[in-house]
Amino acid sequence: MRPTSWELVCMWTLVIMAVVVLALFGLRVVQQYEQGVVFRFGKLTGAVRGPGLQLIIPWVDVMRKVNMRIITMPIPSQKVITKDNVSIDVAAVAYYHVVEPTKSIVAIDNVMVAINQISQTTVRNIVGQHALDEVLSSTGKINELVKEILQSTIEQWGVELTRVELKDIQLPDSMQRAMARQAEAEREKRAKIIAADGEFQSAAKLGEAADIIEAHPVALQLRNLQVLTEIASDKNSTIVFPAQFMDTVKSVQDFVAKERK
Repeated sequence: MRPTSWELVCMWTLVIMAVVVLALFGLRVVQQYEQGVVFRFGKLTGAVRGPGLQLIIPWVDVMRKVNMRIITMPIPSQKVITKDNVSIDVAAVAYYHVVEPTKSIVAIDNVMVAINQISQTTVRNIVGQHALDEVLSSTGKINELVKEILQSTIEQWGVELTRVELKDIQLPDSMQRAMARQAEAEREKRAKIIAADGEFQSAAKLGEAADIIEAHPVALQLRNLQVLTEIASDKNSTIVFPAQFMDTVKSVQDFVAKERK
């Protein structure tokens, strides 16, 4: 018995509804900063889905989305013993991003946790190979060493390391006090050297002035008059002229008269 027209309409309606429901279950939205890795019956299909609306087979395909943006990962503070046996606390920060989404899912279980753990270990090992002075003064060199070792490890997971920075180095209180005393002693040494250099230059100039005064005795008398003028400029000083000074004034007058002749 052939189905009636009404039965055909109902049948096709049910088929269309089933297709629509399946399509709705199979629709996935991939953001602009994501990539979608599809597994079919647990096997990698090999095709990486880009941003946009993607359709997969419901209950057959599974899509894993991978974030392709640069991720800022803080490396928590940890105790490190330097090469010269000083215990310090070192914290760092790392920047990385996924370049191969398939590897980041297939090659390792949780790539973020793995990078965090290997970063802590690498920072501790590299800092422990340097003395405290090198850690404080050669931070850039240590950052490059940590980055180089980390990159050689995580590149097999499809991840590229952008940058690693030591952001916080905490010293023991006793070491901070010792470094403060050392810095203070260094500043005092420089101050004494500068003062001694100034005394040396002053002595040299005074020697030159003494030679000039020895050749011209009247210059000393003129200098005395200049000092008296400076003292009397405030108009609140009483100046007493000793007899010897009067002889000096007479000598200056004789000198001026001689020069006029």
